[in-house]
Amino acid sequence: MSRRIPVLRIGAASAVAALCLTAVPQAAAAASGSTPPGLAEQDTLRWNAPKDFYIGSAVAGGGHHTTADYPEPFPSDPGYRSVLAREFSSLTPENQMKWEFIHPEEGVYEFGPADDIVDFAEANGQVVRGHTLFWHSQNPDWLENGDHTPEELRAVLKDHVHTVVGRYEGRIQQWEVANEIFDDSGNLRPEDNIWLRELGPEIIGDVFRWAHDADPNAKLFFNDYNVEGPNAKSDAYYALIQDLLAQGVPVHGFGMQTHLGLQYGFDGRMQQNLQRFDDLGLETAVTEIDVRGPVGADGQMSEELRQKQADWFRSALEACLAVEDCNSFTVWGVLDQHSWVPNTFPGYGDALTMEGDYERKPAYTALQETLVRAHPGGEAKLRHHPAFRGPGRTGTPTGPLPTSRPVVVRGRLSAGRSTGPGRPGSARGPWRPRR
Repeated sequence: MSRRIPVLRIGAASAVAALCLTAVPQAAAAASGSTPPGLAEQDTLRWNAPKDFYIGSAVAGGGHHTTADYPEPFPSDPGYRSVLAREFSSLTPENQMKWEFIHPEEGVYEFGPADDIVDFAEANGQVVRGHTLFWHSQNPDWLENGDHTPEELRAVLKDHVHTVVGRYEGRIQQWEVANEIFDDSGNLRPEDNIWLRELGPEIIGDVFRWAHDADPNAKLFFNDYNVEGPNAKSDAYYALIQDLLAQGVPVHGFGMQTHLGLQYGFDGRMQQNLQRFDDLGLETAVTEIDVRGPVGADGQMSEELRQKQADWFRSALEACLAVEDCNSFTVWGVLDQHSWVPNTFPGYGDALTMEGDYERKPAYTALQETLVRAHPGGEAKLRHHPAFRGPGRTGTPTGPLPTSRPVVVRGRLSAGRSTGPGRPGSARGPWRPRR
């Protein structure tokens, strides 16, 4: 088997070691040019995430980016890479590890773009979520329309899992192993998924076993959309995971994609649903959140809808923070102009937390303030710390902050108060900034 691994990789590879975080575009650093760099650094999502909690982004590339009217952001744009490094502690390749990109021909692997992301993350002290190994979509033509026997398909899948997971052994924190295997009625999707159709449901456990063999330290997840609350689909995952755990299959986590639309309601049972998977002994994560709404000719929602969007981002993050082992929260991109949403849902968009030249939207401020409040003393920090109250601060009102909203302290929901460092209820112990 040959492996086509480019020796000279595109753009980002040569920039990894040389990346200068002070090159962040001024708008991305919310503070004005007169703000000391140390305060600007603290005015980010990453800095304010609680200890052992990862705030993440998808790394734009592949997919719809290949036909967009801009060059692919990660390999071509140093400013974009600077924002990724500054704002986030976890990265997920948006498309670069999917089958059609990393395994485009039978027996041929293209690792260059994925290698660049993993190298970049390590150079900037970030973790990586692998995405994805077992899915019905974005598979190469040679696989979907090939003439393989079931035995050959099984060998192809096993080789892919061992090769890809093994290449990044010890470098991927969490793998989204099986993606979107149930429909909204809670039924498996053999008509869509070649692996389920040709190899049967038993293959699911094998994929997790093979991934664990290739990297015993990586956390292995299921991942899907429309599972924020208890429903037929999330119930099906709950039952399947119980069955697999009883068989000794190494399943470690459950991920909620959380692609939300403002035309639908926000499921207020999200924390409850995360908790029931946590109670199985699993880690949980919000893996791909964006919140879309109807947009005008300028591609933007109304200010009223943007405030509603901010509330939904806040509520999702609060739900995750309130569950002990919900340790990762990933926004599915940085800039609205890079989002997959307008291509997939015409007339909808404005789904992320930054726009234009990395200007912060209310959704960004909602996430940041929620992260700050998630550690003891966070409310006072928002009121008084110069990183949040000084000149040039964008998105945060200068008047008094509301005091009636419950404060999520990591691992619990505390009505209007927070626990001190090391006291019961502060599940992670004293808060420390993540750098």
